[in-house]
Amino acid sequence: MDIATIKRLKELTGVGLTDAKAALTEAGGDFDTALAAMRKKGQTKADKRGEREARAGLVGSYVHDNRIGVLAEVNCETDFVARNEIFTDLVKNICLHVAASAPEYISEEEIPADIKAKMTAEFSEKVIAEGKPEKIVPNIVEGMLKKYFAERCLLNQPYVKNPDITVGDVVKEANAQLGENIIVRKISRIQLGEVA
Repeated sequence: MDIATIKRLKELTGVGLTDAKAALTEAGGDFDTALAAMRKKGQTKADKRGEREARAGLVGSYVHDNRIGVLAEVNCETDFVARNEIFTDLVKNICLHVAASAPEYISEEEIPADIKAKMTAEFSEKVIAEGKPEKIVPNIVEGMLKKYFAERCLLNQPYVKNPDITVGDVVKEANAQLGENIIVRKISRIQLGEVA
């Protein structure tokens, strides 16, 4: 295992050289396995940081072909991190993603109760009309709701630059690299000619 590989793992995960080397040794020199293990550890730490106050940050913007405009407020804990290249790239990429994927909400917690109730009733009717056994209807409806809202919530959407991970994973990765709580606070997307 060479120093370039160790440095690459260090840069991608935000850990020290010693930790990167240890992860590679533990993974038997397999870079992808080591990276997955380090990401999992970083995301666990990131989840713990989620309780800390995040009021610094940036408002990013993106305009595509003068037809779609996006504003996004992404917060972190300090101005120092807000000026960091990893953070500024994250904000730009979130704006780009919002332009491409048009999420309606940031997370499932934002979905109004009346919308959830409406969709639950709609999906229940559909499943019952298909003649499914009554006792499995709630499970089927729950799966349908999860899929429906995952497509409409920014943090659950497959990331436009790498569909194998979600936008939430990208935010957690930046959180792990920067060591601060990062929150996508607001998003706004305007499309030319679109009627609200």
